[in-house]
Amino acid sequence: MSNYWLFKSEPFKWSWDQQKAKGDAGEEWDGIRNYQARNNMREMKLGDKAFFYHSNEGLEIVGIAEICKEIHPDSTTDDPRWECVDIKAVCDMPTPVTLKDVKANEKLSDMALVTSMRLSVQPVTKDEWLEVCRMGGLDKPPL
Repeated sequence: MSNYWLFKSEPFKWSWDQQKAKGDAGEEWDGIRNYQARNNMREMKLGDKAFFYHSNEGLEIVGIAEICKEIHPDSTTDDPRWECVDIKAVCDMPTPVTLKDVKANEKLSDMALVTSMRLSVQPVTKDEWLEVCRMGGLDKPPL
């Protein structure tokens, strides 16, 4: 059974277009220095799906990614506390789903994107996943 997640990235540091350009090889989701975000990545399994969210600029879910490598040491540090996963792009969100739209949807009032806005790697429930995919125009969301 898949789990669902949300990864936040500032598009000027790492954008959805850059993620897509990495193809099936994916990219290490490095540089996370928050224990809760790291612990969320420790729960991820190959094939889990995730929303790709542009933070600071755009404030919208722009794509869907997949975990393509489970937890491993973060290559950007020698500190063994910090680990990461690799993700690859799956598909664009046909219509980006804005933070404003998420906040306006009662079905998403408990979503971590609303309640834990600063957390850069967040869990997403299956119901939240399906609702955001519906909002974004994905008739057959990747499960």
